[in-house]
Amino acid sequence: MKNAPFLHRIEYAAYLLVRGASRLFPHPWARRFGRSLGSLACFVDGRHRRVAEKNLAIAFPELPRSEHRRLARESFRHFGGAVCDAISATRFDLVELCRRFRFEGWEHVEAAEAAGRGYFVLGSHLGYWEFSARPIGLFRGTIHAVARPTDNPHLDRELRSLRESSGYEVIPKQGAARRMMQVLKSGGRVGILIDQRVQPREAISVPFFGRPALTTPALARLSLRTGAPVLPVFAYAEAGGRYRFVAHPPLFPTEVTSATSEEVAVSELTARYLATTEKEIREHPPEWLWMHDRWREPPPQKAAETSE
Repeated sequence: MKNAPFLHRIEYAAYLLVRGASRLFPHPWARRFGRSLGSLACFVDGRHRRVAEKNLAIAFPELPRSEHRRLARESFRHFGGAVCDAISATRFDLVELCRRFRFEGWEHVEAAEAAGRGYFVLGSHLGYWEFSARPIGLFRGTIHAVARPTDNPHLDRELRSLRESSGYEVIPKQGAARRMMQVLKSGGRVGILIDQRVQPREAISVPFFGRPALTTPALARLSLRTGAPVLPVFAYAEAGGRYRFVAHPPLFPTEVTSATSEEVAVSELTARYLATTEKEIREHPPEWLWMHDRWREPPPQKAAETSE
């Protein structure tokens, strides 16, 4: 909520308590502590629990309602663990953090680098997404991550500091296109997440779990115009406070040369990005942000206004 200074202070105080507690434990224990907080959040936050169950019913209609409820609870627990793990991991420098990774598909990072046009690092709110591009930032150079500032300025400052200390340079989402073009022209790397819903005026509709989903076309448009490939990456937790990095083959804009127009190409590329993300989510269903109202439709009058 914007313009709520008292609430922002309360949220920040809660964050400081969680941060202090997370750092008291050995790093592997922070996940357990966070999962307990996630269970509490699931119990207290009925609105987002219902959103998660609704989304799971959309994505997995073949599963019984009891399984939707179980996966929703596990999603809350997972994100509690991921948040506390990310806070706890600030005790490590970037080199030590990356020593804790097991790597799968690093050859795909090399392929994206070899293209020589810069590239996009495509992530999603899945697994331990705050860690997904950190090894690239260490071994290949800064990741320029596109992010919308959070409504709470105190938490935004903390999050920005955490990202910048981990090999990222934050590009504010508002007016990001020019900076992204500059980074790509210099052969750099741009990190972007497109699995969340955007405003209808900024979106195209593409399939996601078999249902139309409002998604930004900006990534596909910039990839087409620059020739920069899109490299999907993910990160997951492993035992002992360790992690697994997963990279998929880069998606090149030349793969849609049969498209009849730029708009068709943009739609096809965006659908491919979401299909890659969907495949990973299906393999790790408790680890996606089901609490986000991904398939919410705009009110009818607003939808009509945007079509005029």
